[in-house]
Amino acid sequence: MASLNIYSLVLLVVVTVALAPMAAVAGDPDILTDFVPPPALGGPVNITGDYFTFTGFRATVPAPSAPTAFAISKASMAEFPALNGQSVSYARLTFPAGTVNPTHTHPRASELLLVIDGALSVGFIDTTGKLYTKDLIAGDMFVFPKGLVHYQSNQGPNLAVALSGFGSASAGTVSVPVTVFGTGIDDVVLAKSFKTDVATVQKLKAALTPPKKN
Repeated sequence: MASLNIYSLVLLVVVTVALAPMAAVAGDPDILTDFVPPPALGGPVNITGDYFTFTGFRATVPAPSAPTAFAISKASMAEFPALNGQSVSYARLTFPAGTVNPTHTHPRASELLLVIDGALSVGFIDTTGKLYTKDLIAGDMFVFPKGLVHYQSNQGPNLAVALSGFGSASAGTVSVPVTVFGTGIDDVVLAKSFKTDVATVQKLKAALTPPKKN
């Protein structure tokens, strides 16, 4: 009986260790219903197809003036509540000529990008420090693995537009420049980390620190 208990304990430890990495990379939690309804405020909710419809990517009429800066429109759980529990979301990325979506990560999802107009240069860095790059044209797709630093850049003379799908209803975005230089990390720590001087760090902070909200 004692040997059986030892065997059971060893088996439990092995199973626990084996499952630990899976827990560390888990995505959105599974739900036990077909979908998550909106909160019933003040009584029962009559759910129709409208709840499962997102119109935020429709072109505005009349069309706005030509964009001059990179822009992103999101359809995540925050903007589209019906995505709650569905483990999926979208974003539309607009790149005027010469603009870039700066280096960033999505901690809770991989990203599948589809170029629908123009051309983009993209890349990501794996955990060994290797850089993977590719020049894409309309119709091409590129996958950015979950949690890895990546970017997209329009180096051409024309507007580029892309759609990105994420394996999470709330993929999250961590901007590398803003996180490093715009969140109040001590100047000396950053100067030593990047082997530069405090004056250079302060210039970067001035450009990247988000404005204070009133």
